[in-house]
Amino acid sequence: MAQLGGGEIVLVIVLVVTVAVFGLLALLIRQRRTSGEGGNSLLAQAREEAELIRQKASLEAENIVKEARIKAKEELIASRDEFEVSTKQRRKELQKAEERLTAKEDNVDKKLEQLDQRTAQLENRDKELRAQSDALKVKKDELDVKIGQQIQELERVAGLSQDEAKRQLLARLEESLETERGTLIRRYQEENKQLLMQEAQEVMITAMQRYAGDCAYERTTSTIPLPNEDMKGRIIGREGRNIRTIEAATGVNVLIDDTPEAVVISCFDPVRREVARITMERLVADGRIHPARVEEIVTKVRKDVEAEIQKAGQDTVNQLGITRLRQNIVTLLGRLKYRYSYSQNVLMHSIEVASMMGAIAAQVGLDEHKARRAGLLHDIGKAVDHEVEGTHALIGADLLKRAGEEDDVVNAVAAHHEEAEKTSLMAILVQICDALSASRPGARSETTELYLKRLEQLESIGNAFDGVENCFAIQAGRELRVIVQPEKITEERASILAREMAERIEKEMRYPGQIRVSIIRETRSVDYAK
Repeated sequence: MAQLGGGEIVLVIVLVVTVAVFGLLALLIRQRRTSGEGGNSLLAQAREEAELIRQKASLEAENIVKEARIKAKEELIASRDEFEVSTKQRRKELQKAEERLTAKEDNVDKKLEQLDQRTAQLENRDKELRAQSDALKVKKDELDVKIGQQIQELERVAGLSQDEAKRQLLARLEESLETERGTLIRRYQEENKQLLMQEAQEVMITAMQRYAGDCAYERTTSTIPLPNEDMKGRIIGREGRNIRTIEAATGVNVLIDDTPEAVVISCFDPVRREVARITMERLVADGRIHPARVEEIVTKVRKDVEAEIQKAGQDTVNQLGITRLRQNIVTLLGRLKYRYSYSQNVLMHSIEVASMMGAIAAQVGLDEHKARRAGLLHDIGKAVDHEVEGTHALIGADLLKRAGEEDDVVNAVAAHHEEAEKTSLMAILVQICDALSASRPGARSETTELYLKRLEQLESIGNAFDGVENCFAIQAGRELRVIVQPEKITEERASILAREMAERIEKEMRYPGQIRVSIIRETRSVDYAK
């Protein structure tokens, strides 16, 4: 509430006194009318009392005015003190801000001075480079003139133009190099023949002793084709940063060797290998390969693969009508999509076994739904056998037992490779259907159509070279025997032709093992006795 001033207080008091006086006068007049003659004395008494009241009111008004003035002075002093404190704080803040601005101005001045010095240095360097460039240009012009004079003199002495001399020189050089190349190839082949045979025997013995290693290689590697050889350097990156980032982000080994336009990804975890394969393909297609980009793509691909795993597992369950299956088991089924056994996809194999189990169970009077369930889950352990010790049958049985599957289903999974005793007909049926799916024609081998196409492609590559008379793919496509025309293909050229055919086969075809290219050149002399 606003404070009243001294004049306003006095006015209020006067009004109060006036009202009181008029009230007394009115009371006295009424009394006078009623009392008659005694009214004069009462009037006088009222006047005296009114005067006393007025005096008291005047004194009280003066006291109130004094108190109001004192209070106003106190408030004024307090406001002035508060204003002085606020002003001092503001001055301190302004002083600090001024100091900071001064320091910044000093730093800016120093930087501008350094920039001016650097600019002057660059200008001097630019002048020096321009002077050197001008000097080099002058020397180049002088050399061009001298070279032109030398060329004219050589053309005059040799009697040939520059282009004619180049053509003759290149022709002779090409002929000499062709002969030398063929001679060197034949010499090295003869010198290394015994060494190569010995090394081949050692390799074969090692392969036979470690036969499982070859199978593991086929199951745990993926080959990524590259558009060109330069892409290998970009994948490796500066000081190997890119390839280290790829291996760290995906958990695989990236093998870059002499294989033309290809890299190999190796990992026992098929899901990690699939993530790395898709990541590598996207990086190669995009062309931007650096650590940040690698991590970004790996994150996206991992989410896509996880979604694909979940979808594959759920689609399989829906396809076979399997119910009440825990989500972690469905996820493991989806992981089997990226697992292969002897070139056969494990998820497709499981679906096939489940379908056959359901059909046979319906014929022999067993529970059809439970039979399909056991057939689908019989190889579930292969989804994690690279992470858990033990065989995939026992690992799968343990997983299903912990997931709450029925005992006869768990036993059927554990016993389908004779690693546990069979306790029901369901276990025997799983073993039979597993063998049928794995051993049926075409399940785990190359189809006849693809085999014939590969042989036709191999022979067509050999016949595409000039000087080839006949070409035959023998030994199931592991050797290409080429018969050439001796009048067109020399001994030296035959060695070169074999190398060129082998390189083209490596570039255009995909095949297991290796293909031997044999060039046969025969000169036949025929005469008739008469």
